[in-house]
Amino acid sequence: MKLVRAHVTNYRNIIDSDDVEIGPTTCLVGKNEAGKTAFLKALEGLRSVNEEFKEYGKIENYPRRYLADYVERHQGEEAVVVSTSWELSDADVAALEAQLGKGVVTDRSVQIKKTYDTTGSTWTVSIDSVKVIAGLVSRFGLSPAEQDVLSGARTTVEAATALEALSERTAGQEEVLAAITKYRLNKSNLMAIDILDARTPRFLYFSHYDRMSGEIAINQLNADKQAGEIETGDQVFLDFLEYASTTLEELTTSTRFEELNARCEAAANRITDQIFEYWTQNDELQIQVLLTEGKPKDPPPFNEGPIARARVENNLHRVSVPFSERSAGFIWFFSFLVKFAQIKKSQGNVIILLDEPGLTLHGTAQKDLLRYFTEQLEPKHQLIYSTHSPFMVPADNLSSVRTVEDVVTRDARDRKVSQGTKVRADVLTTDPQTNFPVFGAMGFEVTQGLIIAPNTLLVEGASDILYLQAASSVLAKRKRTALDPCWAICPAGGIDKVLPFVRLFYGNRLNVAVLTDFERGQKKKLDDLYKSALLDHERITLATEIAGKEEADIEDFFEPAVFVELVNKTYGLTGKNALTVKKLMEAEPGTERIVKKAEAYFRLLPDTIPEYSHYEPALHLLKHPEILDGDDEGRIKTLDRFETAFKRIAKFI
Repeated sequence: MKLVRAHVTNYRNIIDSDDVEIGPTTCLVGKNEAGKTAFLKALEGLRSVNEEFKEYGKIENYPRRYLADYVERHQGEEAVVVSTSWELSDADVAALEAQLGKGVVTDRSVQIKKTYDTTGSTWTVSIDSVKVIAGLVSRFGLSPAEQDVLSGARTTVEAATALEALSERTAGQEEVLAAITKYRLNKSNLMAIDILDARTPRFLYFSHYDRMSGEIAINQLNADKQAGEIETGDQVFLDFLEYASTTLEELTTSTRFEELNARCEAAANRITDQIFEYWTQNDELQIQVLLTEGKPKDPPPFNEGPIARARVENNLHRVSVPFSERSAGFIWFFSFLVKFAQIKKSQGNVIILLDEPGLTLHGTAQKDLLRYFTEQLEPKHQLIYSTHSPFMVPADNLSSVRTVEDVVTRDARDRKVSQGTKVRADVLTTDPQTNFPVFGAMGFEVTQGLIIAPNTLLVEGASDILYLQAASSVLAKRKRTALDPCWAICPAGGIDKVLPFVRLFYGNRLNVAVLTDFERGQKKKLDDLYKSALLDHERITLATEIAGKEEADIEDFFEPAVFVELVNKTYGLTGKNALTVKKLMEAEPGTERIVKKAEAYFRLLPDTIPEYSHYEPALHLLKHPEILDGDDEGRIKTLDRFETAFKRIAKFI
C-alpha cells in the first residue's frame, strides 16, 4: 500500500489543509508556527506505531476558537481529522484475491479516515461481493441446484443469511458458509480491510533526535537493563555496535586480547566505511571502538568496571578525541544514520515522518542528508519531512515540495481573519517568507551550476544574455563566428559585481571571461578589477571597445536604424509615436548610449505606452531573430560587432 493523498481538517491550527498529494518523498516547507508539525502529527495519529496513542484528543487538538460550536459545526457527528487515499500494489491485490477470489478488486484506491471518535478509523475498499460469492461457489464446486439458494444474494451477508436459513445444507454449502463466517460480520469488504490492515504502513514520527553516548559503563548498563530504564543515548550506542555488526556482549565476552582487538577494529572499520559514505564534511576521520577498564579518577560510573568507548581519530591532525567532543552536527548526523539503519531492520513497513531534521548541520551536510534520504530511506519507506532550511529543499525535485502557510485574509472591516494552515503544491504562489527556502534552494542550484560549468561568461544582466543568444544564432546560420556553446552565460549585475564573483569562485578554477557595459563613472571599478590580478586584462571585454564609443552598453552593438526598428516592433510604436533615428539621436543629448536615449524618449510618450525596459526588446529579438536577417549596411555592421566580441571571447576556450 502506498499513500498518495492526505487531507487534514479540524486539527490544531489546520481548519482545512486542502488535498495534499504525497509522493515517495514529500518535503513540507514553511515558517515556524505555520502548521508543519500539526500536519505531521495528524498523519501520525491515523496509524501510529506508538501503541500508547489511542485518540487525537478533542479538547487538546480541536481548533480552540470553534470548540464551543463543535456540535453545531459537525451536526452531531465527530469531526474528521485526517482523510487519506492509498494505492494498492500488485502484491496487495494478489493477497486480496488469494482470500476472496480473482477479479474481486474493482478499484485500487483505498480511503482511510479518522475522526475524534475513539473507536478507530473508517476504511473504504472497493470489493465486488457478487464476484466473491461466485468465487466461493466455484472453489467449493457447488452444483446448480446447490447454488440456487444464493441466486439473489448481492452481498456475502445475504449469502450467509440464505445458507443459514436452510434446514439442511450440503457439504459444499457448509464449506461456503464456513468460509463466509471467517469474514468479520460475514462481510467481504471487512475481510478485505482486515487483510489490508496488516499490509498498510504505519506512521513513525520523529521530532526529538537522540544523540549517541560516547561511552557506556557496562555494569551501569546491566543495572539499567534490569530496571528497564536504558537511557536513549546508551540505546543509540548499542544500535551503533549492531550497525557495526557486533554487540556489547560479543565485546565483553572476548577472552583474548587479539580477539577483542580484532572485533573492535572490525566494528570501527565497518562503521567508518558506512557513515563516511554520507558525511563529506571531513574525510580524514576514523571511528575507533575501545573496551577498557574504568580509572579511579574518571567521573562515575566510568571509574570502575569495563567501559565501552567510541572515539574519533583525525588522521590529518593525528589526534583522537572522545565522540562526545566532536561537533554537534557530526554527533547528530552520526546518531541519525545509526538510528535509522536500525529502523530499516526493526520497524518494517512504516512511513517515516521527520520534523525539522538536520537543523545543526552545515548546508552541505544537509545536502548529504538529502542524499541519504534518497539512497537509503526512499527505496524502503515513504518519507515526509518538514524544513525551513533552503539546503533541505530538493531543488532538483521541486514537484515533491509542499508549502505550508498559515493563511490570513482581511474581512470587510480590514481585520485579520485566519483561514488556518494550507498545504499547497504550487511552491511559488505563497507569501515570500513561506517560499523563501524554495527560492534559496533554487539559487543554490544555480550557483552550483556555475561552479560546475568550466567556462563562465559574465555579462551585465539578463537582457545581455538574450541579445548574445539571438545574434549568435543569426551568425551561426550565416556560417560566421558565433558564441561557442560551451560558455555558460551568467548575469553578474555590473562591472562592480565581477570582482566579488571571481573572488568567490576563484578556488574552483573557473575559466572566466567578461563582456560588460562601461560608463565613465566606472573607471575606478575597472581599475580595481585590473589590480586584483585575478583576471588577465584581455579577458575583460568592454562594450566600448566593440562599439567604438567612450560609453556603451550591449545595445550599442546595434546600428541606430536596426535598434530603432527593433524597439518599434517590440512596443508596436506607429504614427507619431514611432521612434526614428533622428528622434533617438536627439533624445538625452548628454549621453551617447542609445539605451539611455531610448529611455529618455519613452518618458515623452503617452501614459498608455509602457516605460522602456532593457529586457523586452532583447526578448523580442530572441523570438524574432529574423530582424537581423538581411544584407543592408546597418545589419551587417551590427552583426560585425557581435562577431568581433565572439572572436575575442573564443580565445579563452
